[in-house]
Amino acid sequence: MKKLMIFAAGILFLGFAASYTFRDNNEQVMIEENVQGKVFHGLKVKSISGDKEIDFSTFKGKKVLLVNTASECGYTGQYEDLEKLHQKYKDNLVVIGFPCNQFGGQEPGSAEEIVGFCKKNYGVSFLLTEKIDVKGDNQHLVYRWLTQKSLNGVGDYTVEWNFNKFLVDENGKLVKYFPSRVKPLSDELVSLIEK
Repeated sequence: MKKLMIFAAGILFLGFAASYTFRDNNEQVMIEENVQGKVFHGLKVKSISGDKEIDFSTFKGKKVLLVNTASECGYTGQYEDLEKLHQKYKDNLVVIGFPCNQFGGQEPGSAEEIVGFCKKNYGVSFLLTEKIDVKGDNQHLVYRWLTQKSLNGVGDYTVEWNFNKFLVDENGKLVKYFPSRVKPLSDELVSLIEK
């Protein structure tokens, strides 16, 4: 009888695991289809707290500035200007920071440490995502869309360092890529936000 109960429990567990995996695979397939279909507003990413998703469909009608960020970089001071952009244009612009530890190990902290650092030093109130990879085998789907012309319809790009920037327009079309050296409040970037 005991063996039968263990066997039944095992079957029940496998059934649960299979259904969970199937659901996850369906969600992944749905996201993959959105990426393949070049639909920026179909993308999602987990928030830095990990307890909710940032759904890009809610950004329709607004420009979006996507930036891979790091807390220990020579460009980290750009957080201050990104916050200024967020405050000045928040009715028409969404700023999203994507913490990433792929460049010089300059974002080693936990989610709590990153949030604490950003708020304490720069008063960051714009969206931050979970820590992601912006290149390589584990490149996040958002960055796959941003960097591949076959998906974004505009160009192929390589994220070369922290604080690279991508501007997407109100209709989900990629407008321009900016390397790290282009400051958030540069005329080049601000003119496109105000356009």
